[in-house]
Amino acid sequence: MSGSKDAILARIRSALGDVPRGEQSEDVEVTRAYVDSHATGDVVDLFVERVEDYRATVTRVGESDAPAAIARILGEHGVENLVVPPGLPEELLAAYQGSRLSDDPPLTPAELDASDGVITLAAQGIALTGTIVLDAGPGQGRRALSLVPDLHLCVVRASQVAADVPLAVRTLVPARPTTFISGPSATSDIELDRVEGVHGPRTLAVVLISG
Repeated sequence: MSGSKDAILARIRSALGDVPRGEQSEDVEVTRAYVDSHATGDVVDLFVERVEDYRATVTRVGESDAPAAIARILGEHGVENLVVPPGLPEELLAAYQGSRLSDDPPLTPAELDASDGVITLAAQGIALTGTIVLDAGPGQGRRALSLVPDLHLCVVRASQVAADVPLAVRTLVPARPTTFISGPSATSDIELDRVEGVHGPRTLAVVLISG
């Protein structure tokens, strides 16, 4: 092990051999002229296609139809007690008739586990990877909310969909806790049999609001 470590350090010293003494990293301009998106065509259509590839569902609606779509989806999944993070717009749940579990003050792990699902907003969507990004902002809540309940209904606006990861990352705040979600929680056993819901929700439903 020591020999490998010495070899690695020797190569690093060799690579840094021409760096002037006293130079600091901020003294060097780093160019960002690389390709920042490999997506082509309509990025919102691509986002829908890639999210559905992960066995999630996407419901595309206009602004006025969102409350009814949310209530229908929650009803289809038998959600009667829904976790609602602080800051979620009240109008999104105008048609939902079940009970609400506010996370202010924070729900206990047992209360989260006993819930039927959670609804959140998103910070970003990424078309090329079919990923939803949460950053604990208003209407998103803490990370546990998107990990413990068995159903996660996420509301994404078409205007939030970035074409590719570099474009999305530029808009995120590094100091915020960031969660990248690509489909329901899933893993495979040694025989590659897919098992869903091991580390998070088994069901991911996305309501995509256009306009």
